[in-house]
Amino acid sequence: MDSDGTQEARGTHASPVPRPAGPPEVPAMPPLPPRAPGMPPPTDGSAFLTWLRAPRPEAAPGVWRFGHRPRPAEEPEEIPTRQLLSGALIAFLVGWLIWSLLQNGYLGTWWWVPFDLIVPDAWRGGDSDLGETGTFIVYQGYELLVALAIMIGAARLGRWGELWRRFVTPRFRRPEAQETRTAPEDDPAQWNELRAAGAPDAAERLAAEARSGLMRDVDHARILRAWQGVRTGRHSLATFSGAVLKDGAAACLHPSGERDLPARLARHDLVTGQVRLGTTVDDARNPYTYRGTGLALGPDLLGTSLVAVGPAGSGKTGTVVRPLAESLCLHALAGRAAVVVVGAAGAGLGPADAYDVVVRIGNQESEYDLDLYGGTSDPDEAAAVLAEALVGDLADPHPGSDSRRSTTVLAQLLGPFRAVHGRFPSVPELRQLLDGAPGPFAALRQGLQEAGQESLLRELDARERQMGQPGDVGGVLGDRVALLDRPAFAGFFDTSGRSRPFTLKALDHPVRVRIDLPQRGHADASKMLARLVLAQFTASVAVREDRSLFACLLLDDATGVVTPEAVRGIQRLRSGNAGVVLTLRTLDDVARPLRGPLLGATGCRMALSGLTPWDGQDFAEVWGKEWTEARDVTDRQIIAETPAGKAVHMLRRVITGKAPTARAVTVRQVERERWSASELAHAVPAGHAVLSLTDVKGEHAPPLLVDLRS
Repeated sequence: MDSDGTQEARGTHASPVPRPAGPPEVPAMPPLPPRAPGMPPPTDGSAFLTWLRAPRPEAAPGVWRFGHRPRPAEEPEEIPTRQLLSGALIAFLVGWLIWSLLQNGYLGTWWWVPFDLIVPDAWRGGDSDLGETGTFIVYQGYELLVALAIMIGAARLGRWGELWRRFVTPRFRRPEAQETRTAPEDDPAQWNELRAAGAPDAAERLAAEARSGLMRDVDHARILRAWQGVRTGRHSLATFSGAVLKDGAAACLHPSGERDLPARLARHDLVTGQVRLGTTVDDARNPYTYRGTGLALGPDLLGTSLVAVGPAGSGKTGTVVRPLAESLCLHALAGRAAVVVVGAAGAGLGPADAYDVVVRIGNQESEYDLDLYGGTSDPDEAAAVLAEALVGDLADPHPGSDSRRSTTVLAQLLGPFRAVHGRFPSVPELRQLLDGAPGPFAALRQGLQEAGQESLLRELDARERQMGQPGDVGGVLGDRVALLDRPAFAGFFDTSGRSRPFTLKALDHPVRVRIDLPQRGHADASKMLARLVLAQFTASVAVREDRSLFACLLLDDATGVVTPEAVRGIQRLRSGNAGVVLTLRTLDDVARPLRGPLLGATGCRMALSGLTPWDGQDFAEVWGKEWTEARDVTDRQIIAETPAGKAVHMLRRVITGKAPTARAVTVRQVERERWSASELAHAVPAGHAVLSLTDVKGEHAPPLLVDLRS
């Protein structure tokens, strides 16, 4: 079956899958989205400009950069609050006491010596040249200087500056999104890069749209993406300028015509490409530079793939998959990404209006079908992908094993069938061929003989000889295909041109896809289809022409999906500017020999609350150990040797109830696990997760305890 993901199989283009248009061919700007009741219409773009001009400093991987204030790498030694307050109070009282003693003459008059040496004699006394008022001011001024000197000394002694910074300054700190002043040449709202490149009219139009409140974050990201196309030579400057002058902030629209999602649940920053998932806990186990900062993910981290493990109800779908799907859909509207979200029907992966293509397998009302063969016309390629979907979970997971026999069996049937019929077989036809039904085999042989396909005849003969032999996998393949040959799937996987199949070959374009699997009542078929989508995804992104478009597959519940070939495919995604997000209830859903390779192939690993100690052990091993400072405290009883000392010790025992002891502290460097299996199983609170990160450049963050609810 030939389909490129942009048209139905018959080629009528009746309802094409959305794909990007060039900058000059764009529709008029759609109306603004409906406002909530009572909300006034936008009169200016102050909110957008405040967001656009907010500081976004460079930060460590995973830090929410919007309004971020960098912290030092090491935690400064902080005085305990109680000690700081008591010290400040005591210093104030000491200063007050010294001043009182000076005023009342208890410390003598030596502190007037500087006054006598500096002030002229004519300024002293009531009959001085300054008069009584002037003389009073001179004396009072000197006393004020002495009082200030005493208070300065008391402030330094009592650390009043630290007290001010800790308790007073935070109350006057500006909110993170408050607008900051920027120089005109650095103002992103002025589009100075366009002006420098010779498009001042386009820059002025965009700046006016931003000031008037007609531009949104998706518009800004989309136009920047189109401008990158001009810089790389894919589009001409004249074409880009013409589109901007014609449509303003609505230029270069996504083919769907949408400029935003119907609703947003997470916090997004399309300037950095991040979506905020939570807050890094202010915990001693987290590095100081991360404590209290927002935790966010973007394509730079998802490009190394993510695996999240946690039991049902731990928040995998709601706090991880849904925000990531929402973020990638926004990136797709901006022309930056292509996203495929796979999960059970009703899993809460976002409304259908947020996607361009929704494939509801097993639902007869589904507008789209799924191409079983990945949109390829090569029988060998189709056989390899289909074999991975059908029996990839049965392959030996140990290194060096493969599923070449299954691929060979399918290729021996798909090649001859396509040569005769001009298409690949449907599910019932493929099942008959795998079962060795005599009628289909005879018809296929006759067609090959009439077409003079001698090489394909030899393939068919080889398949007939192998049927029924010990070790033949044709029967196993037939049993697996039978899972799809059910009445619920009667209208799906059609190859005759009567349906509208979607193929992952469309990932060359910024398309948003959701695939609903029929897990209720068809669990085994759902696992097989999930393996099929993953195999097609890894095969498709490897041959994309435009790899500047980030492609991501989000697979909610990857039970039974992780196979040896899938792990090898995930390892290759980073070089193709693509990644996958896999969620698992437990690592027991992955074969034991594949758990280590899976955690090693993914750069981002998340352990949610409720993990079992056995799963925690796998995470503890992959996160390794670190050198840490251990303090051993020993209390040693003090023995008095003199009668006076014995009396003091006896009195102390009567008062405190304890024998006098001396404390000895031993500090040493030891190597310990970053997070032990027991800590992962029992010390991660509900709604939290431990997450390690690696970006596509190789920079990494150690395991972080994150609150996913904030």
